[in-house]
Amino acid sequence: MRVTLPHSLGREEVRRRLHVHAPEIADYFPRGMATVETSWPSEDVMGLVITAAGQRIPGTIEVADTEVAIEMQLPPLLGFLRGTLERAVKQNGGKLLEKE
Repeated sequence: MRVTLPHSLGREEVRRRLHVHAPEIADYFPRGMATVETSWPSEDVMGLVITAAGQRIPGTIEVADTEVAIEMQLPPLLGFLRGTLERAVKQNGGKLLEKE
């Protein structure tokens, strides 16, 4: 699953906001339902692993000049939720970028 979010913030500002607000990603799930681990394998790529309902969902957030690309590798068991998850990622990913 791949979702792109446009921005006009500049790479540096997007990276700063993601660093500051990454711990809030787990808050977009019902309390206690998910854990989120993040890492920065490179300057413009944040790695993440979401564990929810016993499923590990690895992904990346790649920062580009005018967009952020969020890519998640959904396990087959969660494939039927793809559309719902894409909408949630668009809505909540946008919220992360809006926060200063």
